[in-house]
Amino acid sequence: MKQAIIVNGVPASGKSTVTAALVEALTDRGVAAVPLTLDTIKEGLFVHVGTGDRAHNRMLGRASYHAIFNTVAAFPASLVPIIDAWHGFEPKDVLREHVARAGIERVIEVWCAVSPETAAARYRARAQTRHAGHLPSTYADELFELAGRARPMSLGPVLQVDTENPIDPGLFDAIQELI
Repeated sequence: MKQAIIVNGVPASGKSTVTAALVEALTDRGVAAVPLTLDTIKEGLFVHVGTGDRAHNRMLGRASYHAIFNTVAAFPASLVPIIDAWHGFEPKDVLREHVARAGIERVIEVWCAVSPETAAARYRARAQTRHAGHLPSTYADELFELAGRARPMSLGPVLQVDTENPIDPGLFDAIQELI
């Protein structure tokens, strides 16, 4: 059965940290886990397509998202993609369509829970060191509001991680039981 783990949460919620820990833990347990991150693809597009206004940024995000699921479509069922992206930027039906097109039969979601205050502070802190194509530090105010209302996509089992604290190793056991 082809499955995928989506690591979901608002920007600056700790998705990249959780994804790296998941890949390492699952690989150590013999699972062929492959990370696919929206920002990695998007930053490659910035280099070749260029940066622009917010509409341009969102367009590159949609293209990156599409590319991730196109890539997963070519994976054998023995690989478990760990997809690191804010999945709430598109309607849930868009995610459902991508999942279906990729042939994913089971989605496990890891929800990165973070307070609005922490998400905004993290975003401001990292804004100066990120690729210039990302939204500026002023996005932190909008992110504060978004973090207060964001929720998991819930296309399958949802495991919540409090990313304001160290990752509970029980997360890795719970995921391994599901895959």
